[in-house]
Amino acid sequence: MLTEIPRVIVASIPSPSEGVWNIGPFPLRGYALCIILGIVVAIWIGEKRWQARGGTIGEVQDVAIWAVPFGLVGARLYHVATDWKNYFGAGGDPIEALYVWHGGLGIWGGVALGAVGAWIGARRKGIRLLPLLDALAPGVLVAQAVGRWGNWFNQELYGRPTDLPWGLKIDSDHFSGAYQASQDYRDAVAANGGIPPEFVTFHPTFLYECLWNLAAFALIIWLDRRFRLGHGRVMAIYVMVYTLGRGWIEYIRIDDVQLNDVLGLRFNVWTSIVLFVLAAAYYVWSAKNLPGREESVYADGRTTPVEAGADSEDAGDAEDEGDGGTGVTHDASTAGDD
Repeated sequence: MLTEIPRVIVASIPSPSEGVWNIGPFPLRGYALCIILGIVVAIWIGEKRWQARGGTIGEVQDVAIWAVPFGLVGARLYHVATDWKNYFGAGGDPIEALYVWHGGLGIWGGVALGAVGAWIGARRKGIRLLPLLDALAPGVLVAQAVGRWGNWFNQELYGRPTDLPWGLKIDSDHFSGAYQASQDYRDAVAANGGIPPEFVTFHPTFLYECLWNLAAFALIIWLDRRFRLGHGRVMAIYVMVYTLGRGWIEYIRIDDVQLNDVLGLRFNVWTSIVLFVLAAAYYVWSAKNLPGREESVYADGRTTPVEAGADSEDAGDAEDEGDGGTGVTHDASTAGDD
């Protein structure tokens, strides 16, 4: 076995030696940086797509003031609700439910409450919700791809042991209880002379999901350009494509999850199945009853020409959307309170 150790070390993905850097009295956390960077990227992509759909630049940032806090709260609530024993059960500390920087953000809670925040922001700006969600959805995928690297910094949410060349090295003090209770762990201890293994590698599920999300982003952008999707169908495809990937990635994870076995599947796998079916049903219904794309992204039906300086590709997309060369200029002062 010892002769295999150098090969395993070389052919593996290392984990960061630390995920927190102290700058004076202030801790700078890799997890938080990934979340923040993901949000910034999502807003930037959303602004570009919103402008191409006929919206006014800056409105996505205004909506994000509502959507981002709601989304973060929802993501944390989902995590705490599905793993409540870690905080409110025997040996748990309820105050740790507030420690977001330790990891633990459930995407579906974030999407659900984030959409509520987006709805509030959209109403205040006189914006239709469905075209807004269609503009934002691809950027959310990129944000998720970036945010998953926070799991790499925290050495969490990895998959089962593997000897693949891209296996992820995890420090033994980050071994999950689920892994330590597994037959894989017992076999490794037995093979190592009763000593806990130090050189085992795991499926890098953070990387799998990052790559899947980026591929899904490219697919959705192509589909949207090719078929001029509207009325929430981009959002529906986002849900369908993401849940397809999340389902199989979730299946190979070996992290500690309270709802680990519901009728033979992890709770998040069931969540993915249900959401995929609902999104697919909505897509079919929408395509039949609401064909095409909205001519206006505003509740009062007004249109806004692409601002001068926009790139030609975005301008072409906006012209295709039916502003019809009306020349009607959207006055930001009529959009509602910020």
